[in-house]
Amino acid sequence: MSHTEQNVREVRRLMDDGWENRLAIRNKLTCGPAQLDKMLTEARARTPWLREGASVPQQQTIRDFARARTKALKDIANRLPVHQRAGMPRCRKKRKALPTLNYTRRGFRLKDGRPHLAGGIVLTVVWSRNLPSAPSSVRVYRDSLGHWYTSFVAAAEVQPLPAASAVIGVDWGVCETATTTSAAHDLPHPQHGRTAARKPARRKPPEGKPESRGYQHAGRQAAKLHKKVARQRQDTARKWAKKVVRDHDAVAVEDFRPTFLARTTMARKAAGAAIAATKRAVIEMSRKHGRDIRLVHPAHTTMDCASCGARTKHALPLAERTYTCTACGLVSSRDKNSARVMLVRAGLIPAGAEGVRPAGALLPQAA
Repeated sequence: MSHTEQNVREVRRLMDDGWENRLAIRNKLTCGPAQLDKMLTEARARTPWLREGASVPQQQTIRDFARARTKALKDIANRLPVHQRAGMPRCRKKRKALPTLNYTRRGFRLKDGRPHLAGGIVLTVVWSRNLPSAPSSVRVYRDSLGHWYTSFVAAAEVQPLPAASAVIGVDWGVCETATTTSAAHDLPHPQHGRTAARKPARRKPPEGKPESRGYQHAGRQAAKLHKKVARQRQDTARKWAKKVVRDHDAVAVEDFRPTFLARTTMARKAAGAAIAATKRAVIEMSRKHGRDIRLVHPAHTTMDCASCGARTKHALPLAERTYTCTACGLVSSRDKNSARVMLVRAGLIPAGAEGVRPAGALLPQAA
């Protein structure tokens, strides 16, 4: 991987040199694709070490920079709260950022099962699966364990499943990873992250001091544990998502973003990483098999009644797991009620009819 690592160093030097930051930010110039390509051509003409590498990953790097900068300026113009804004692109530190290279269609080709990248780089890969079609791009990256991977983007055909004549609502909860309208499809917390919590601890060296061998070894051990947990979560999520998609024609999923859980005491119980992995899996599996997937905004889903549609006037405490409707007197599990609200808001069942429908209700008949 010596040639690949050389390209990584060139791309990083391109960003760390800051020529696009100085020209685009300090002089307040635009960052369109044509202008960035012209700036890159000028930089390659006057910089020997930049000219030695392939131009394709360098172009992708500066375009990613332009996309991130445009998003940050758009958030500022829209006056979003500071905690919701996308930050301006910054220089990536070698010790804190994993190397990655992106190649478009004209920057690589496949020959005899081996990717040939721009710049004379030929990779020997172990294929995890066959490509469904000709790839349009490839990303070469290294993970925290030092292993190199190639990720291809290719168009895949929909693999339809037999009709199931049932719908399901999914609520991401605290007591369980996923609570659904069908008791047979609830996903309890697998508790994969408990092993990662027992990772070896080492004192971090002061700023500017080199890391000791023991600290580096502890970091590698922690990376192995985190990688194992991530794969376990992904495997559990995919198996559960395949079961849900196989048994239901339409899925109403809470569009819940659990990033805030990492900063709260709920993270230990709610397992935000497991929720995120499961949500990605059910969306991907639904699209793969041609199922109807509908994302529901999570606002007030814990306060609405699935039976009559009324909204409680007071906020429910997190410790209280029983929902009681002040209008119709419905008493049910809080998470189960939220899962039924997903079906109502997604338009899969009419409002007010959930009280007489069993869990996993049939699809409404067409007129």
